[in-house]
Amino acid sequence: MFRSRGLDRNMMTEFWKEHSKFATVEEMMLDSNAQELTQHELPEILSLLPSLAASDVLELGAGIGRFTRHLIGKARHVTAVDFMEKFVEKNKKDNSHLGNAEFIQADVTKLDFPKHSLDVVFSNWLLMYLSDQELKSLAEKFIMWLRPGGYLFFRESCFHQSGDCKRDFNPTHYRSPAYYNHLMSSLLLDESDQTEKKCYGFDMVLNKTVQTYVKMKNNQNQLCWLMQKVCRDAVQQHQGGFSTFQEFLDNQQYTRRGILRYEKMFGSGYVSTGGFSTTKEFVDMLNLTAGQKVLDVGCGIGGGDFYMAKTFGVEVLGMDLSSNMVEIAMERAVKEKLPLVQFEVSDATKRRFPDAAFDVVYSRDTILHIRDKLDLFGKFYSWLKPGGKLLISDYCCGEKPWSPAFQDYVNQRGYILYTPQRYGQFLSEVGFSNVRAEDRTEQFIQVIKAELQRAEEMKEEFIQEFSQEDYDAVVNGWTEKLQRCETGDQRWGLFYATKE
Repeated sequence: MFRSRGLDRNMMTEFWKEHSKFATVEEMMLDSNAQELTQHELPEILSLLPSLAASDVLELGAGIGRFTRHLIGKARHVTAVDFMEKFVEKNKKDNSHLGNAEFIQADVTKLDFPKHSLDVVFSNWLLMYLSDQELKSLAEKFIMWLRPGGYLFFRESCFHQSGDCKRDFNPTHYRSPAYYNHLMSSLLLDESDQTEKKCYGFDMVLNKTVQTYVKMKNNQNQLCWLMQKVCRDAVQQHQGGFSTFQEFLDNQQYTRRGILRYEKMFGSGYVSTGGFSTTKEFVDMLNLTAGQKVLDVGCGIGGGDFYMAKTFGVEVLGMDLSSNMVEIAMERAVKEKLPLVQFEVSDATKRRFPDAAFDVVYSRDTILHIRDKLDLFGKFYSWLKPGGKLLISDYCCGEKPWSPAFQDYVNQRGYILYTPQRYGQFLSEVGFSNVRAEDRTEQFIQVIKAELQRAEEMKEEFIQEFSQEDYDAVVNGWTEKLQRCETGDQRWGLFYATKE
């Protein structure tokens, strides 16, 4: 039903007047179990933020200051804003003595700050209280207020309410994660002048479920995002017209339909070479033991992660920049009921983890997308515990010059390829020991031949489920890949290393 902007704001005002009478954490979180929830989710949310040192932070929907006190302790300056007077008064009373902070009562739709005046915008349960038009307008302000390289963090309830507080009426907008993803990734701020063309947009750093709600309430619908303001021009050129790399993946390389047809060929849960057979072979090399923590970079739809968790009892965090991949993986995770496995949409080149956070870093046919491999491998090294193991398979290349057809293929896909030997050298250069760089192209060729045979055997079933066009696309793609490998242009590498 259509509601006017004025009516929408009046309803929100009445809603929060009803739920801010005593300025308690239970009112603010709309949940009778707020004390216990906040004890667990506070450190979880704070751990996802970038470094706040020397940062100017805007906290929107600050409420009574659950996060404000922690932000003040880390940032150079915090501006805490909330709609409700009682919440602002309590926040100011409890936290104004802690450091350099300003407390403002305001409607965020009427708020304004100078351009490039903030390093971080933080909001927790705010955007769902705005209409679609108000949300779009505020998001455009976010990208204008932030300095280049600045961050936007927001957390929202998606699909349905999470708190158990009784509500006589509920004007909240429970949107889908895809709605927020599309809105934020499509923003473009043109700051060009007569001397320089300059545009900015948001890149995804991470999008994940709040695990406190998964563990304590079996609720997958609390989600948070961290996005970074970046210069958009170079990205557009690199991605052939797509505004972000994520859009390129989700709209061209890994559409939902494309993912499911890959899975039909590779086997249930898999979208990478050899499906379960190569996964088992490679994972078994790691000698995993129960309780270890594994980071899977480029997790696809999660088949390998489920295998590791079920077989060895390890905790796995699967990350992928394709939101389509992660959406499917999360759907499977709900059905599998595996608390040891988590998934998130995130960019490995921007993601932050504490040093020595994982026992294993694992990646299958993913790093071909990443330009600065040396920097990424340095991150992997720091994230691993002493004695930790790294195992990667990836597309590689033969020595140049390449054939024109292979060069066109690499350009069209945006791949950044190296020879298996050079790949291994990168790992040694960042400090890894016991580096094994194996050219597994012959195995790759045999796997492709087996998959082509499988495609022939299941042709009618595949066409019935998808289409003749889909079948031809898969078979032609595999055939061309086979030809590239047999001519020596394309290689496939397996890389194993340890951190002393």
